[in-house]
Amino acid sequence: MKNNFAYEDKEIAGFHIPRWNEIPKIDLYLDQLVCLLEQYLSNYIKNDDSEKIITKTMINNYVKHKIINPPVNKKYNTEHIAYLFIICILKQVYSINDIAELIKLAIDTVSPETAYNQFCDELEKAISLTFAGQEYTGREIMTKEKYILRNVVQSFANQLYVKRVYLKK
Repeated sequence: MKNNFAYEDKEIAGFHIPRWNEIPKIDLYLDQLVCLLEQYLSNYIKNDDSEKIITKTMINNYVKHKIINPPVNKKYNTEHIAYLFIICILKQVYSINDIAELIKLAIDTVSPETAYNQFCDELEKAISLTFAGQEYTGREIMTKEKYILRNVVQSFANQLYVKRVYLKK
């Protein structure tokens, strides 16, 4: 049964971030990387067509400030791409320094692949539940890291909901 807060949106219903094994297995040049991120995220993050989710300059700054590792031979691998998906999403609600700390927390306890896949699963679940007008109801025992992850992705889901439903962006 739906409540008064549910909001149906075909784009939101189809929200999917590629899992680690769905990210291209070939390394990408900077232009290709920017296109890939835009392709997956532009319907959920941008407020208008002139706004860019990410630019080459932003990525170069993330490398310069050691948020992500430098590319190898000017190419970005799966780990770079995964980090940039997380950064693009979370920079909507957190500072880049906060995001770096959150990534560090996640990969201190599990592999980057596992951390990234958990992020994707939890984000999709948070968005789905938020737009259905529901809350997490699970009573499972969580680690501190999982609890923080849930709160982090929920903050993005809440912001996306308010933008779509109330602010109509």
